[in-house]
Amino acid sequence: MFKKVVVGGTFNKIHKGHDDLLKTTFNVGEYVYIGLTSDKFANLFRAEKVLVYKKRKDNLKKKISALNLHSNYEILKIDDMYGIATLEECLNAIVVSEETLPRAQEINAIRFKKRLKRMTIVVVPFVLKNNYPVSSGLM
Repeated sequence: MFKKVVVGGTFNKIHKGHDDLLKTTFNVGEYVYIGLTSDKFANLFRAEKVLVYKKRKDNLKKKISALNLHSNYEILKIDDMYGIATLEECLNAIVVSEETLPRAQEINAIRFKKRLKRMTIVVVPFVLKNNYPVSSGLM
C-alpha cells in the first residue's frame, strides 16, 4: 500500500477498463489523486466527441461510489499530460494501463531530472473484449 497515488485520464465513456484502473488505484493507495483532463486538453487529441468536464467528473464520482471505493481522493483538472505527477514530491506511485506505461516512464524521467523521487509504476493489464482491448475510442 502506498500513501499517495496518482492516476489520470479523460474518463469520457467509463468502461470495464476504467473500473479495473480505479479499483487498482484505490486498492494500492491510501490517498488518491485523479487527474481529469480539462475540456480544452481532452479535445486536442481525440477524434470522438468528449463530454464536458463537469459531466465526466460527476460520472467519475458516481462510478467511484458504485464501486464502493474509499473516499480519500481528489479529482484535479489537468491541462497537460502530466498534471501534478511531475510536480509533487509526496507522490509514491502512479497507476497506468499497459497503453500508458510509456507516459509513466516519461514522468519518472522528468521527476528524476527535477530531483524528485521516482514513483513506483503499477500497471493494470488491458481488459479484452472479443480479443481487443476495451477502449473509449472504440465504443
